[in-house]
Amino acid sequence: MNIHEYQAKGLLKTYGAPVLEGGVAYTPAEAGEVAQTLPGPVWVVKAQIHAGGRGKAGGVKVVHSIEEVVETARQMLGMRLVTHQTGPEGREVHRVYIEDGCRIAKEFYLSILIDRASGRPAVIASTAGGMDIEEVAAKTPERISTVIVDPAVGLMPFHERRIAFSLGLTGAQAKQAMTVLGALYKAFTELDASLVEINPLVLTEEGGLVLLDAKMSFDDNALFRHPSVRELRDESEEDPMEIRAAKYDLNYIRLDGNIGCMVNGAGLAMATMDIIKLEGGEPANFLDVGGGATRERVTEAFKIILSDENVEAILVNIFGGIMRCDIIAEGIITAAREVNLTVPLVVRLEGTNVEIGRRMLAESGLAIIPANDLGDAAKKAVAAVRGAE
Repeated sequence: MNIHEYQAKGLLKTYGAPVLEGGVAYTPAEAGEVAQTLPGPVWVVKAQIHAGGRGKAGGVKVVHSIEEVVETARQMLGMRLVTHQTGPEGREVHRVYIEDGCRIAKEFYLSILIDRASGRPAVIASTAGGMDIEEVAAKTPERISTVIVDPAVGLMPFHERRIAFSLGLTGAQAKQAMTVLGALYKAFTELDASLVEINPLVLTEEGGLVLLDAKMSFDDNALFRHPSVRELRDESEEDPMEIRAAKYDLNYIRLDGNIGCMVNGAGLAMATMDIIKLEGGEPANFLDVGGGATRERVTEAFKIILSDENVEAILVNIFGGIMRCDIIAEGIITAAREVNLTVPLVVRLEGTNVEIGRRMLAESGLAIIPANDLGDAAKKAVAAVRGAE
């Protein structure tokens, strides 16, 4: 689960991280009221969406009067902000964050995330603050420092010193950087975060460190332990179909292709998408119905796939272990009849009760294209789309 910048700063402030004063506004008038509570004479108006690259897209503006704050908020609210992370459709801005300005001397990048190779928290720092870290890694990797933390002992002072020195900080500034790191790591671990990203962390002309931007993501499976964090969820920033799928415990991610996929098991779902690509097709989604899906969940999964207007064919790939093939077949038949299926449907079943499942599909009267294996299924799905075109 992602949250907005102002929410992340609010959480990190409770852990002692240094942030500037600010407030959220939903109308231009509210923006003006927030600005009046801040010292000024410079304010920053920031569009609040769950995506990076806002500044380059016009979603962050520095202004010098209350009138400018109100007018800038009026321009931002309701606009569709398109960044490199939103896709061409962009995200509509429903709220803005009004923050006090500061004089910047240097910008740094700082984040904590889970390193997949070690399965441990990793602290990543760079002197290239304000830039996309992926671009820095590709062009100037020597500007990035990484420290892997053993969760059994946690973030130690020598970790903090190493990061502070890698940023070129010494003396009192290095000590402050160590304090900031300690606060971020504590928030990361105690809140079950999957990402804490500060870009940029700035050194002000007065010599202090400030979190100028903040992004936080959380492990969905741990949200039951953090009801206050769960309340920060903004469903308007999420895909409606993904929200609908989550209500049925379905793992669904919408993609840009035209071949809908329904698979049991995340690994098999990834393999299915890969083979579709190998055959020249484009998957429209990732959808894992899980190992213990019911007929109702399968039916809902089918409906979710078909609610995507880009879907021109569906590939169902089931390897029945815990998930029985006859349950899948029953869900497919029920859903196809309810939605009046009009796109080609390719089904590959293998595993527990496979013969029962195949017989049910064959006797359903539906125009189902059977497949012998995954490769055969992908070829037939791609061929079906090309035939329709």
